Amino acid sequence: MRTIRTGRAIRAWALERRESGQKIGYVPTMGALHAGHASLIRAAKRATDAVAVSIFVNPLQFGPREDLNQYPRPVVEDLRFCRQEDVEVVFLPHVREIYPGNFQTRVRVTKLTERYEGQSRPGHFEGVTTVLTKLFHLVGPDRAFFGQKDYQQAVVVKQMVRDLDVPVEIVVGPTVRERDGLALSSRNRFLSSPERKAAGALFAALTAARGMLRTGERSVKKVLDTMIRRVRDEPLARLEYAAVADPATLDEVRVVKGRVVLLLAVWIGKTRLIDNMVIACP
Repeated sequence: MRTIRTGRAIRAWALERRESGQKIGYVPTMGALHAGHASLIRAAKRATDAVAVSIFVNPLQFGPREDLNQYPRPVVEDLRFCRQEDVEVVFLPHVREIYPGNFQTRVRVTKLTERYEGQSRPGHFEGVTTVLTKLFHLVGPDRAFFGQKDYQQAVVVKQMVRDLDVPVEIVVGPTVRERDGLALSSRNRFLSSPERKAAGALFAALTAARGMLRTGERSVKKVLDTMIRRVRDEPLARLEYAAVADPATLDEVRVVKGRVVLLLAVWIGKTRLIDNMVIACP
């Protein structure tokens, strides 16, 4: 496995692969890697010839009161993780490599970012789309792999790629969960033992709503009331938002018909967790 730290070097690596006729798979991450990332790496290996993983904690997607300084950075463990997954190259740039002095450009998707995560974390998606635009230019992947856990992010990135004619296919892999249903997240390591148990409220809320929809319930209000109640039944949980939305537009639906996505953001103590489920209603 090769570790690359500069944009020039990752461009050279990608050019070599393309000139030899290989397809490049790419998994962008902020590190603190876990089994969810492994599932994306393995999907990339099955679908392409050469796989690159980037590890970059992107300061642009953190707000002034968010956890940038506390965000986990176990670089040695992450490199070992990538080596075990037989990744060909890890792009591990310094912040100054991505954002040199006098960096002034931002990439912004509008309508899709105005609610949910975008409303709760102003500027977050602008940071995501800005860094991904740059990383896509540097790595030049044929396919880039994202997890469904960050559902709104995946929809936003697909929109950006489509709007800007970026020549990359966005592949979304299923959410990987722990035995009790908690979606794997780098932030789970912040949870104390009681908080880790309380975090099961997210999956409980989503599965309760899914059960209602699968047995014929079509009232958005009743579904939302159930999700909210399941979260509020947990003393350590604080609901930030719950929604039943169109999977493509992210508009909240008035009547459940066909496919919907259930979206949740919940604080467990000082840790903010998100989750979702896409439901095909009969």
